[in-house]
Amino acid sequence: MTVATLGPAGTVSHELAARLYGDDIELLPTIRAIIKRVASGGAKGLVPIENSEAGGVGETLQGLMEFDVSITGEAYMPVRHHLAARGDPARLPVIYAHPQTHEQCSVLLDGLGVEVVHTSSNAASAMAMQRESRAGAVVSETAARIYGLPIAVRDVQNSRDNTTRFVEISALPREIAGATKCSLLVDPELDRVGLLADILAVFARRGINLTRIESRPSRRGMGKYLFFIDMEIAEGWREAKEELKSMTTVRELGCYARMEVPI
Repeated sequence: MTVATLGPAGTVSHELAARLYGDDIELLPTIRAIIKRVASGGAKGLVPIENSEAGGVGETLQGLMEFDVSITGEAYMPVRHHLAARGDPARLPVIYAHPQTHEQCSVLLDGLGVEVVHTSSNAASAMAMQRESRAGAVVSETAARIYGLPIAVRDVQNSRDNTTRFVEISALPREIAGATKCSLLVDPELDRVGLLADILAVFARRGINLTRIESRPSRRGMGKYLFFIDMEIAEGWREAKEELKSMTTVRELGCYARMEVPI
C-alpha cells in the first residue's frame, strides 16, 4: 500500500519513509492532508508526533483528534540539521526554517540575530533559499544535496541527541499480537479537583509505565483539555483501560510496536 508522508522531496519524513517503505511513497504538502488521506482508506501514513527538543507536533495531535485513524507503528529518527548559506551566515538578510526546526536550532539561530522566516518543511526551506542568492536555510543533508545548497555550518541542532518520533497511521488498527505500546485519547469532559491524579493512579496501581502524557486544548473553551497517553503493554493494561473508561471518555488510538529503521 502507498505510504503518504510530508513533502516535498528532501524532508526528514520523506527520508525516513524511503528507508522504511522503499519507493511507494506519496508526498503531500501538510500533515493534515496526510491524515485526511489515510482516513479515506487509500493509503497508510507516516507523520512526526514528537521531538526530543521541541515536544509534541501540534498538527499531528490535532489531526488524530479530528480524524478516525489508528496508530499502527512507531519509529525513531535521529535528526541532524545544517545551516546552508553561500556566505557568512551572520550577514544573511534572512534564514528559512520550519517552525519545529527553528525551535530545535534556536541557540544558533537566535544568536545570529538574522530574521528567520518559517516554512512548511525543511525541503520548503531549501527551495526558498534556492530562489534567493543571499538567503540561508536550515536543512537536512538530504535536502541540501537534492537542491544543490552549500552547507556553511553542520549540526546546528541544540542537542546532539535530537530525535523525532514518527508514527505510522492507518484507517484500521493492527492486531494486538506483537504490540508493545498503546496510545489513548482521554477526554475528561468535566474538570474537578484531583482529576489528573485519579487518571494517573489507574496505571500506577497496576505498575504500568506511561511513556508519554500530553494535554491538548479540546476547543470547547479555556481550561478544557484532552490528554494523549502512551502506555507500555504490561499485565493489567486492559483492566486499566476499562477503569479509565468508567471515569472518562476514552478513544483507543491503537496498539503497535517499534519499527526498526534501516541505516
